[in-house]
Amino acid sequence: MTNTDTADPVATADQVAALARAGSQIVRVTVNNDEAAQAVPELVSRLGDMGVEVPIVGDFHYNGHLLLTKYPACASALAKYRINPGNVGSKRRDENFRAIVQVAVDNDKPVRIWVNWGSLDQDLLTEMMDANARADEPRDARDVYIDAMLESALRSAALAEETGLRHDQVIISAKVSQVQDLVETYRRLAPRCDYPLHLGLTEAGLGSKGIIASTAGLSILLAEGIGDTIRVSLTPRPNGDRTEEVLVAQQILQSLGLRSFTPQVTACPGCGRTTSTFFQHMAEDIQTYLREQMPVWRGTRPGVEELKVAVMGCVVNGPGESKHANIGISLPGTFEEPKAPVYVDGKLMTTLKGERIVEEFLVILEDYVATRYDKAGAGA
Repeated sequence: MTNTDTADPVATADQVAALARAGSQIVRVTVNNDEAAQAVPELVSRLGDMGVEVPIVGDFHYNGHLLLTKYPACASALAKYRINPGNVGSKRRDENFRAIVQVAVDNDKPVRIWVNWGSLDQDLLTEMMDANARADEPRDARDVYIDAMLESALRSAALAEETGLRHDQVIISAKVSQVQDLVETYRRLAPRCDYPLHLGLTEAGLGSKGIIASTAGLSILLAEGIGDTIRVSLTPRPNGDRTEEVLVAQQILQSLGLRSFTPQVTACPGCGRTTSTFFQHMAEDIQTYLREQMPVWRGTRPGVEELKVAVMGCVVNGPGESKHANIGISLPGTFEEPKAPVYVDGKLMTTLKGERIVEEFLVILEDYVATRYDKAGAGA
């Protein structure tokens, strides 16, 4: 999701383009006022001029029914609408919800119904909490909260279909901020419907905390076959790179063997046998090189995202790991002979020595990619 002011279509288009180049396959923007709604068509037009074809989803809270009906060009330009049933009003909740869905029906757009326990339908929650309090054996409040989220999502999905939205145009997400709650919520939700489910740990946090928490929660569910789309919600550092959350999401999927996005580098952590930091710098240089090449390779070298490269720091596991990779190098550890064997498709190809090992290995890598992932016979 972008964090620019959508009313500024230039800045927002630039950030959407950056996210798309990083590999995001869908991008959400806030549509919170008249200025933002008016800017959406220009935003989409600018992206088209830039050659960026990523679908744009509009995020609506409180006034979505007003904005989508007032600005039909916005409704038409967006690829999907996201609605939070807890934020469409209280007295006229169903009416406002239906109004948004009707615009989606008229424009043949899918809708993601997004419930969040930080903004849950308070009338429904109160109703279910009161019923629980009257029960002979009241359940834990957490259980009631989760059930209220699921009930809100499924009731809203049913209402959307009653309004005319096709069953296959409904997506559901149920966002919480704690890993165990996320896992429990989706484990309960998945058996109750066949709608596509969007996974994400909301407000995951900053830096390693957000990355680790998101990875823990999403990995459990994805490994169980739950989830159709994902988002990693990281709090960026001031002026930080918004694409970090895209890279983390990709790595989760790739580590689980569900999708491939970019070549992977296997590198040892280092130990007393690898007192030199040379192999660390080399691993980083190669990983950076691969990521920088991917925007070009994605269109010209199909299949290269499954490439596996090994950069190992000593003789213990170096040759073995290098043989398991498509292309690998085993660098000399402390007190080892100063030579670096290079393996290609499991066989020793050459041995590098001297001061230009990195440059020479990158040439071998480039030649390998050009030969193996030629567009005419990619992956051959």
